[in-house]
Amino acid sequence: MYGNVPSNELQIYTWQDATLHELTSLVRDVNPDTRKKGTYFDFAIVFPNFRNNHYQMREIGVTCTGQKGADDTKTLAQAKFCIGDFLDISITPPNRLPPIRRQRPY
Repeated sequence: MYGNVPSNELQIYTWQDATLHELTSLVRDVNPDTRKKGTYFDFAIVFPNFRNNHYQMREIGVTCTGQKGADDTKTLAQAKFCIGDFLDISITPPNRLPPIRRQRPY
């Protein structure tokens, strides 16, 4: 299972003061399909839970291409992102409703 990652995985090296808007821009730079106005980016932090020996996920915000939102200026530090955590971004194309609740197996 180690090394088995999705083909569209993107690795980003960033700082704690990076905002969700800045991270959205990085994704848009490398993935042209996400540049369409109305594309939603739903951010979550995935982190290890050492007590239960599994990973947990906590949603931290949503951005949208072409619209200003309340979460645009939220930084990873404000979201309590720790070194070693993963950032999960669910991308929803325009003209589709963004997911109300994620159904992820973490």
